Amino acid sequence: MALGIGDDGALVNPSTNTQLVVATDTLVESVHFPAYASAEQIATRALCVNLSDMAAMGATPRWFTLALTLEKADTDWLEGFSRGLAEVANEFGIALIGGDTTSGPLTISLTLLGEVPVDAALQRNGASPGDSIYVTGTLGDGAAGLKVIEQAGGENLVLDSRTERLLTRFYRPQPQVQVGQQLRDLASACIDISDGLVADLGHICKASAVSANLVSKQLPIHPEVTQSYPQQALHWALAGGDDYQLCFTVPKANFETLDRLIAKGELDATMIGQIQPLREENCQLLVDNIAADINGGFDHFGQ
Repeated sequence: MALGIGDDGALVNPSTNTQLVVATDTLVESVHFPAYASAEQIATRALCVNLSDMAAMGATPRWFTLALTLEKADTDWLEGFSRGLAEVANEFGIALIGGDTTSGPLTISLTLLGEVPVDAALQRNGASPGDSIYVTGTLGDGAAGLKVIEQAGGENLVLDSRTERLLTRFYRPQPQVQVGQQLRDLASACIDISDGLVADLGHICKASAVSANLVSKQLPIHPEVTQSYPQQALHWALAGGDDYQLCFTVPKANFETLDRLIAKGELDATMIGQIQPLREENCQLLVDNIAADINGGFDHFGQ
């Protein structure tokens, strides 16, 4: 970085033979996080969500800017927010290089800049019939975490191993940055799961002009979620959102390499379905051979 915070703009020096990847996320109180969330929880969630976009592109995150809107200045709140932001930034080796503060309803906007080798970025439009569909980690944890938070109403939340894991998954999701970099030479298309598996895989289908068929029994759902929420677990895995895992497609030529990485424990991923030719009826996504609503994920403008 040639010039950081303190001037009218930052100057950054991208590495040789790389392209810049730029992603912005805005989080609004009571829409993207509960009003009673702590400042530290809000900060970690905001930055992790943005880092997940870098992971989906196969990029190495480098710098970020922050636009923070607050109803009033609160020293204690700002200290907690700064602490949460610094924790995640230090873990991923990224630097805050600028931003702005304004007065108004609590809103956090982050713009993250990363680097990826020229022509190596993962995109949504590369899936082809015959590709297999994979996801990292487990699905449904984000929605289950939100359920735990809503049931407690922000108060009297009993922290046991189950609730603590789910709270962490919601407020401190795990951006799959290293996995995204591993997939640059293996995956044909990739997206992070923010609005729900069906909705986000639907974006890949639209961009690639293909259909997809998911096998529900192959979806990786944590046993604690299945046991605690047997009626909701599958729905959350398909449409709950807030998981920030990666959904990616792999061509047949790379099946063996990917399966070897999984078998050796070098990649935590599960095969969950297949990419198919686009159907004449324009049905782009099926679950167990039954048409699914790809618009059934999180609605950013819902009430």
